[in-house]
Amino acid sequence: MNRLRMVSLQRGENSTKRRPNVARNSAVSAGQDTGRGEKPAPKVSFGSWAFAFGPYSSDPWSFQRVCQYVAEAGYDGIEINGFRPHPHQDDFNSDVKCQKLRQQIESFGLGISGFAPDMTPAPPTVSSEASYLRLIDAARAFCERLGITTLRVDSVSGPATLGEAEYEAQFTRLRNNFTAAAERLARSGVQLVWEFEPGFWLNGPSEVLRLLKEVESDNFGVLFDTSHALTSARGQRQTEPVELLEGGEVEYARLLKPYVRHLHLIDSVGELHDDETSEHLPFGTGSVDFDAVIETLGTAATDLEWWTVDYCFWPNTERDGAAGAPFVHDLIARHRHA
Repeated sequence: MNRLRMVSLQRGENSTKRRPNVARNSAVSAGQDTGRGEKPAPKVSFGSWAFAFGPYSSDPWSFQRVCQYVAEAGYDGIEINGFRPHPHQDDFNSDVKCQKLRQQIESFGLGISGFAPDMTPAPPTVSSEASYLRLIDAARAFCERLGITTLRVDSVSGPATLGEAEYEAQFTRLRNNFTAAAERLARSGVQLVWEFEPGFWLNGPSEVLRLLKEVESDNFGVLFDTSHALTSARGQRQTEPVELLEGGEVEYARLLKPYVRHLHLIDSVGELHDDETSEHLPFGTGSVDFDAVIETLGTAATDLEWWTVDYCFWPNTERDGAAGAPFVHDLIARHRHA
């Protein structure tokens, strides 16, 4: 039997009910200066991996096709999946190649919210700093050439029960590699964001918080994904002792608010996809309280340049993905001046 530990953090009092998906009605267009000296509203992007992973892995969409779909659906930008056949840093390793890619994206009227490179050759939990930084440098060059300012990483390694000495050694290696990577990326004005999730090692609330506190770089922060926050708060794929957050994804938002640097939005019921990582569901079909999450995060969310929609592993993304843009634009409008 698993040992459970309830983390006693209370949900905020001002939680509001989720609103239905309605058309975008913001008086301020995403990303445009209001002329009143305030930050522009966040822009909304779409993660291209939704058409490459899971149900789409046997027949992934081309990056061109994804860009066309994203633009026609009303998104402002795209977040680049760095796994082939989508743009891989080793395939776009020159100014000329990246310029062509940038022109391709801009031809659809899209910006780029971030890059999620393929880091599987050097998991930061087990790799030397030199090995990890070689991959980071290739990704950094890609970001520089394309004007990307956010690079997303994870721990690569799956959840595992380790002895105390092995656990601390792996934690130290992960912390040191993330610290070195964040400092290296800072040279290029690219921030490093870590996405914790049930499918990767180090996913308990206290573990996540400890790593965020111990990485010694102002250029490092957390990517807060609403589906992962809910699923992780319910203890999915944690090693013992399992930690539960009574307030779910909203309590997780309160816990991590000081460290949030990037945002992925999608619905969930706190269950796993193929017993691996969080299930991603269309907006309005799960139990994520988006209004309460954004209210809790406050300016940590509303001051971000981008909010990214993440339909990873959803089999009907072609049908349902277009609804994400108006849903999130409306969410922004409701909380912009709250």
